[in-house]
Amino acid sequence: MDGIMKNIRKAEVLTLKEQIAYQEGQVVSRTLAQNSAVSVTLFSFDKGEEISTHESGGDAFVVCLDGTGRITVDGTEHLLHEGESIVMPAGHPHAVYGMEKFKMLLVVVF
Repeated sequence: MDGIMKNIRKAEVLTLKEQIAYQEGQVVSRTLAQNSAVSVTLFSFDKGEEISTHESGGDAFVVCLDGTGRITVDGTEHLLHEGESIVMPAGHPHAVYGMEKFKMLLVVVF
């Protein structure tokens, strides 16, 4: 069995922000794991790109890997810089916006 992680090299040291590229005018995602208990995804946002307001069935843990993102939870804006994290609680409206080019790791726990 190959495990549940995919789209990423195993058994070697990696820099996460180097595992996803920026693309002009786009939000890019790379799923690393997905099942009924957890979702692990890398995202890159070009400046000005966003994921509009939505809700999730699980707690969504975000780690900023590069740049600056604006995370809005329940209408309150939070700026996230490299190395910083926030949890977007399950069932609460949230959105993500690239204040500049922005990369993040998203871990959703269901």
